[in-house]
Amino acid sequence: MNKGTSKEVFGYPISIFFIIVNEFCERFSYYGMRAVLVLYFTNFFHWDDDLATSVYHAFVALCYLTPILGATVADSWLGKYKTIIYLSIVYAIGQVAMAVSAIHDITDTDGDGTPNNMTFHIAMSMVGLVLIALGTGGIKPCVSAFGGDQFGDHQDKQRRTFFSVFYLCINGGSLLSTIITPILRAQECGIKSKESCYSLAFGVPAALMVVSLLVFIVGSGLYYKDEPQGNIMVDVCKCIGFAIKNRYRHRSKQYPKRQHWMDWADEKYDKLLIAQIKMVLRVLFLYIPLPMFWTLFDQKGSRWTLQATTMDGNFGALIVQPDQMQTVNPILILTLVPIMDFCIYPLIKKCGLDFTPLKRMTVGMFMASIAFVCAAVVQLEIDKTLPNFPSTTQGQLKLLNMGNNPVTVRLPGNEPQDLPANTASLDYFTFESEQINVSISSPEVTRNISLSMGERQTLLIPSDLTDEWLQTEDLTSKPKQGQNAVRFVNGMNTVVNVSTPSVYFGLIEPLYYTNYSLIKNGEHTFTLWNDAQKCDFTMTFRFGSAYTFFINSNLFSDCLKSITPIQDMQPNSVSLALQIPQYFFITAGEVMFSVTGLAFSYAQAPSNMKAVLQAGWLLTNAVGNIIVLIVAEVAKLPEQWTEFVLFACLLIAVCFIFSFMAYFYTYIDPAEIEAQFKKKDDDDDEDDKSKRKRAEVEMVKRRSVNSHDEEAKQTRI
Repeated sequence: MNKGTSKEVFGYPISIFFIIVNEFCERFSYYGMRAVLVLYFTNFFHWDDDLATSVYHAFVALCYLTPILGATVADSWLGKYKTIIYLSIVYAIGQVAMAVSAIHDITDTDGDGTPNNMTFHIAMSMVGLVLIALGTGGIKPCVSAFGGDQFGDHQDKQRRTFFSVFYLCINGGSLLSTIITPILRAQECGIKSKESCYSLAFGVPAALMVVSLLVFIVGSGLYYKDEPQGNIMVDVCKCIGFAIKNRYRHRSKQYPKRQHWMDWADEKYDKLLIAQIKMVLRVLFLYIPLPMFWTLFDQKGSRWTLQATTMDGNFGALIVQPDQMQTVNPILILTLVPIMDFCIYPLIKKCGLDFTPLKRMTVGMFMASIAFVCAAVVQLEIDKTLPNFPSTTQGQLKLLNMGNNPVTVRLPGNEPQDLPANTASLDYFTFESEQINVSISSPEVTRNISLSMGERQTLLIPSDLTDEWLQTEDLTSKPKQGQNAVRFVNGMNTVVNVSTPSVYFGLIEPLYYTNYSLIKNGEHTFTLWNDAQKCDFTMTFRFGSAYTFFINSNLFSDCLKSITPIQDMQPNSVSLALQIPQYFFITAGEVMFSVTGLAFSYAQAPSNMKAVLQAGWLLTNAVGNIIVLIVAEVAKLPEQWTEFVLFACLLIAVCFIFSFMAYFYTYIDPAEIEAQFKKKDDDDDEDDKSKRKRAEVEMVKRRSVNSHDEEAKQTRI
């Protein structure tokens, strides 16, 4: 099909509607999977925060490295259409692999909710992430350009509208996916066990990616498909390589100095190409400090999401999951872009200020640093509410009196503790020694207790002090993803079963306990039963708490009074609303930095090298994520707020460097420079023609003179 000859609806080619739907579904798939990815690492694989953050940013970095590969394949070999088709298939396979990797029941043969072969799940997810990175990165530079190809030369207005709608589809898909997939993740699914449903949270994006591919294929007969014309990026690399090699070859010889090192390529390459490369290199030099912005920006999906898990998402009638806070970003983008374009920038211009693109980008970077200062302040507020966990040289102990009579307990270095019947101490006691003596009066009993350093434990004191004294293993960190940890201690002389609709705690032996199980926030009804009797009780949970429920011997005579809730860890008390300012500043920074930077790169790039600069721009994002990976693994700062402050300080330092570089940058009009070179080439061609014409005239004259002389000679003879 010829360009611009596709059937039209309201002046637009029908083919672009398939491309727009394709982009919406693909962005839903990508951002939906990414929204829950870091929580998947910490909760399904049980990785620590640093490892989860590192793998997350390694994946994002790979997503921004592969566009160079996609652009090269499309321009030099397959063309945009086939590249999109083939890499979308790879993309869809990757999403399916992620969904399969999150299914508990594949390797959970004993039904305890824990996969027996975690290696399979990790390997499958890593393969899936690599395929997704190849797919999403590879098609990134192709889809928008392929959409622009569908318009004829007479449809400039429609093409501009298409790109605006295309951008809205990106943010619309991102917004919906970051709302929906955390809801899917919070569901409980599984045949043998009920766990957070990451398989569904990854499965829906996988289905959307398949839909995206099918929609794109359906429109195949309507597309204008341009043949690959060769990759300018390859030509640029060859020209730069030749200039470097030629300069190195002549380093020790006496040659005339060149104004620019790229001038060493003029022996082989066209001067216009060299001038265009010089323009690109000037902009790429400005890109050197830019990765630090992306270092901060992409932590929305990692460090900020992990921070949200330690906060309270209760907004009254609305309950916000930790990974749903990322929806604030696309909402603010859709709000701030028109406000900036139609209000803020015109107002600044009316005030007589020259708010150039590079100044906007500098301010955007400063706004991002403010966002991380806000994040550090929020983290300090969170830290005030966190329990005082033991260090590696400390052990902590809590006391639980399971008897029906009060006891007095003496612990080394502490005042005597009076414990009523069926009651626990209010807090944990901290000790520096691995061995302590615990004394109980009435009657006098002393036991030597071994403590685990760096751990929390509860000492279960039986009613018959001569029985065995058990020590439980307690939590030393907040429950993951804002859930609540619950366990039961059976103080009866008979077995008891405990369950909720979502969790089966199992059969608890007399004077024994269960492990902690995670339940989400909200109201939960617990059922306790044995062969003859049954009772229920209901309790409402917030975010991030831990409880031990003690069951005493009067359970089935008075259910509610016979169950004592013991709070091992207070629920999160810092509102998730406190993250809104940091999201506002990071999004305002994105609008001023990213949107402006893309427009600046496009305006300062030669007509045939805009893709080269776009690839360079995406590369800054990849490098930024690699920096996060390095800091997370190398710095190992003891407090999270100090890491936030470190990133803020680094970006402020980069702001000064970038503003200094921008001060000496001279804006150019690439089209004008290209026109000058073309005119010079035309003039040179005219000069060459004139020289050739004069040479021909001289040749004719010489021939005429020679002929006349020859005739005269013959006459004399």
